[in-house]
Amino acid sequence: MAREQKLYELEEAAEKVILVGIETEQEDAQASLDELEELVHTAGAVALGRLIQKREAPHPSTYLGKGKVEELKEMLGPLGATGVVCDDELSPAQLRHLSDALNTKVMDRTMVILDIFAARAASSEGKIQVELAQLQYRLTRLTGFGVSMSRLGGGIGTRGPGEKKLEADRRYIKERIGELKKDLAEVKTHRELLRSQRQKKGRPVAALVGYTNAGKSTILNGLTQANVLAEDKLFATLDTTTRALVLPEGSQIFLTDTVGFIRKLSHHLVDAFRATLEEASFADLLIHVVDASNPNCRQQMEVVYRTLEDLGCGGKPVITVFNKMDLEVERPLPADVRAEKTVAVCAQEEEGLKKIAAAVEEVLHRFQKTVDLCIPYTEGGKLALLYQQATVLSEEHRADGIYLRVSCGEELRKRFQNYTICE
Repeated sequence: MAREQKLYELEEAAEKVILVGIETEQEDAQASLDELEELVHTAGAVALGRLIQKREAPHPSTYLGKGKVEELKEMLGPLGATGVVCDDELSPAQLRHLSDALNTKVMDRTMVILDIFAARAASSEGKIQVELAQLQYRLTRLTGFGVSMSRLGGGIGTRGPGEKKLEADRRYIKERIGELKKDLAEVKTHRELLRSQRQKKGRPVAALVGYTNAGKSTILNGLTQANVLAEDKLFATLDTTTRALVLPEGSQIFLTDTVGFIRKLSHHLVDAFRATLEEASFADLLIHVVDASNPNCRQQMEVVYRTLEDLGCGGKPVITVFNKMDLEVERPLPADVRAEKTVAVCAQEEEGLKKIAAAVEEVLHRFQKTVDLCIPYTEGGKLALLYQQATVLSEEHRADGIYLRVSCGEELRKRFQNYTICE
């Protein structure tokens, strides 16, 4: 009789890491490590412990001071950790020296975020942007990078479009970066074409911006039935999506979702995703979505505003949407003096979506002007566009044409300037 065989399902063991951070007068290390732990978890690893050192700045050679490096080394064995993750982007020297001192795999925050992006990139544009960011990051770390990463084989930092580039030479990587930049230039040209087409239609554009996992995609789906992936995860989606939205009074706008922001966002990521992030700079209105249930929401709001400043979006009108009000929320809510209007909602409820749409309509009206137009009867087809894109305050049929008083934005005023009676 044949012996019964048992089948065991083998799963790849999760990486076990220790989180390491530097606390300065400007940086709350615990809050930053809380976020890093969530990033590590999203990347498929487990955080077993933490080590924080108070310093004015990271050590230029080993990130941590000599004593803390020894303390960290002693933690690795008892905890069973297979690597460490530092909360800042490490220089090539820091990465190499710290790895040598600990004799274990060393990763930094940027490496973890790149790993998540590699796993989440779905569109061809997203994959191009992720690979470019990976290669730019790795190009400066070729010397010694392969040694430190080969200590434990795979895991964080070895996935995605660029995983084989660790073994490639500098020249090949530079050539590949050149190719990817050309591809991104084509993406930018395509985006500009789509943007110009939207502008020709005269509709205002509102861009959803905010910290990652604040609920931007949920709001886009709820208002426009866009069916974009929306999960309770960091960086659930990397792709920009634009959909038409009909406001309560009947006028239409374009609503655009953007990539979520995060603290200590590497310049590699900002540069690679600039074509996507620039969507916010061309919007007429920014809808700043805040996770009100996050205890660090105030700091997250500051991160968003700093990133918007870097992208040249500092002077745009802002509506701040405090989302997830159905969860436990600290009161009072943060005051946002930079916002034209603030609303507190649960984006998963219809009432919350109505509040957001009404707020958008109210703020857009503030930036619209009233003009008087005379449309000839032979061009009566233009009325549909006005009723769709503007707020028609009055309409009167006279012998020489249709007289209208409308409230509209600058783009539409330009399109109808030949029909303007007075402004």
